Amino acid sequence: MAATDEGIANMDVNTLIEYVRYLEKKVRELEQYNLRIRQELSYYKQELEKLMTPPLIEAVVLDVLPDGRVVVKSSSGPNLIVNVSSKIPIDRLRPGSSVAINQRGSTIVEILPDREDPYVKAMEVLERPKVRYSDIGGLEKQIKILRETVELPLLKPELFEKVGIEPPKGVLLYGPPGTGKTLLAKAVAGESNATFIRVVGSEFVQKYIGEGARIVREVFDLARRKAPSIVFIDEIDAIASRRMDIGTSGEREVQRTLMQLLAELDGFDPLDNVKVIAATNRIDIIDPAILRPGRFDRIIYVPLPDRAGRVEIFKIHTRKMNLADDVSIEVLADLTEGFSGADIKATCTEAGYNAIREERTIATMRDFERAISEIRERKEGERKEILGLHSELARKTGVMLSY
Repeated sequence: MAATDEGIANMDVNTLIEYVRYLEKKVRELEQYNLRIRQELSYYKQELEKLMTPPLIEAVVLDVLPDGRVVVKSSSGPNLIVNVSSKIPIDRLRPGSSVAINQRGSTIVEILPDREDPYVKAMEVLERPKVRYSDIGGLEKQIKILRETVELPLLKPELFEKVGIEPPKGVLLYGPPGTGKTLLAKAVAGESNATFIRVVGSEFVQKYIGEGARIVREVFDLARRKAPSIVFIDEIDAIASRRMDIGTSGEREVQRTLMQLLAELDGFDPLDNVKVIAATNRIDIIDPAILRPGRFDRIIYVPLPDRAGRVEIFKIHTRKMNLADDVSIEVLADLTEGFSGADIKATCTEAGYNAIREERTIATMRDFERAISEIRERKEGERKEILGLHSELARKTGVMLSY
């Protein structure tokens, strides 16, 4: 130590100054290093606290009691009476608010922001279908009614105010399978600028009690927030079948969902700029309550196409095909008596496949005739299979079904 002190004493002033600057630099580096280590230590402490902290339970406020406690319905099941953290202003708690409660003391510790159910949010059609009214053949009358009922009130609501009438709320499309009910809804989505929300009736049927009714309510809440909007319910018979006095717990839950749908269509909360389109193949089993005016004001039958309709449909589906000179749309329309629009589309596709199998790029009349024969045989086979199933069921139950 003495030698070191003697060495420093023998240094000249300039050398001492440089040495001091060197030491000051090292001190600053060590301070910065110490600060970085402290920051990392603080970060890992916070992460450790997050890992050790028990999860919170999401709940919905049902009521605020006079003594300051709150009744909530927890996501884990039962209703609970809980306290409120002193950090939470009690006047911000309203029935329906989403809150977080801790597991230990069942105390509300946070008010959660409003959020949309991702299951319901996914029902909104963001990418518009490319189907237009010009892509639908043989349904001019149905298209006219649909546009008057759905599009006109959204585009020109002032007309209805001047006349003094309330515009229709909904349209129910019914008819045999493959006649174009869903295609009409796609055309509405493609032609309209309104928000389009598509849901299949079976998606309202849920496992837990009250879930189906909640989803119906949130679908219409989303439609009101996104108005002007159109809600399309495909295969509505899945939840709107005729109600019975007896049934299983599952059937009773479907009936609860139906009652929520009825309330949304014609309840206290107005639909305003929200229009509803529904489609079904089985109007015979639909509950009469949903068919009355005020809910579905227009009930549109979508039939099998007549000869003129079949000509139009063939023209639509063959306009991009390479056809031989011997292909006659008029003759094809005569050969496809009883075909639906979907059957005609399948016929054109199968005719194209027949040409491809023979390594040709042009479809001939023979390709179409073979396709028609194959589609008709397929339809006949399906009909016989259904008849066989009905006969077997009738034999086992003793009840003859109508078909």
